[in-house]
Amino acid sequence: MQYRGKPWYCSVFVVIACWFISTGAGNPGLKKYQLTGYAQGTTYAVTYYARAEVVSRASIDSILSVIDSSMSLYKPYSLINKVNDADRIIRITDQHFLRVLRRSFEIYRESGGLFDITVAPLVQLWGFGVESRDRLPDSAAVDQVMVCIGMEKIKLRGQRLRKKRSCVELDMNGIAQGYTVDVLADYMEDRGVTRYLVELGGELRVKGPKPDGTPFRIGIERPTQTGGGSTVIDDVVEIQEGAITTAGSYRKFLQDGDRRISHHINPKTGYPFATGIVSATVYSEDAMTADGYDNVIMAMPVADAIAFVNQLKGIEVLIVYKDNRGMVRDTMSTGFKKLIAN
Repeated sequence: MQYRGKPWYCSVFVVIACWFISTGAGNPGLKKYQLTGYAQGTTYAVTYYARAEVVSRASIDSILSVIDSSMSLYKPYSLINKVNDADRIIRITDQHFLRVLRRSFEIYRESGGLFDITVAPLVQLWGFGVESRDRLPDSAAVDQVMVCIGMEKIKLRGQRLRKKRSCVELDMNGIAQGYTVDVLADYMEDRGVTRYLVELGGELRVKGPKPDGTPFRIGIERPTQTGGGSTVIDDVVEIQEGAITTAGSYRKFLQDGDRRISHHINPKTGYPFATGIVSATVYSEDAMTADGYDNVIMAMPVADAIAFVNQLKGIEVLIVYKDNRGMVRDTMSTGFKKLIAN
């Protein structure tokens, strides 16, 4: 069994390439500032326009460190690891953790349980967790873990989180990176920055337009027909404000002989999803919402996913999938078509 893909902090991969080039000629009083770094097992890039440097790399790194201390499974001292080690009840005062936990309950209900942050034992069992594995689980191992899965097994009352079973463990990787992007974007606005692009591991949020009056242009990557991990930018979207995230199955997977196993695990069955969807690129007002729902969409048949998104308010999606002949195709929600650049 071979593992493909880096052990990301977040289960979402980088399948978005950002194009944001501007001279600022439309507003000579604004200067362009760019900050880059490494965090959460991936890279980040912050671009903003202001009259003076009001956001530093040190301040960005400090925010990222605080969030890591809250929700990173790769930090032994993090709050989420303390929650997972707790027996039944733990008091939580960390606001980052509480915000993500509350939103996770909402998406859990809205998705009919397809989004579930109690999947940590399953993620580990299938070899996508902190500790590596050299074999796939058998049905007995899956059945044993399933008694610990399900957000109905946790209750939040104020700041008290109660686990109905001590074996319940949380994994917020499917939403935490989007939340981090939102925290960074909100920090920019608190500093008076009103034109920016924040990107972390391919998850991004923008507010524009750029000083020259043009919107941000974002190229969306997809796998080629030949496969092998090669990609091509086929579509470009233009947005003035909002967030775009992508979940995908072609960069992070397990290879077991001829079988490719997705890292997206069904919390209802304990087994990886096999819906045919290669990637789901979601637009929403905020990155946490987009990040949570891109995983939900990966769990649905294509037609059901489009119907689901079309009835949601403020969410749009572009889905890349393989048809029954193995050809790479795409489809999108009604509103996403309006984002495609002409």
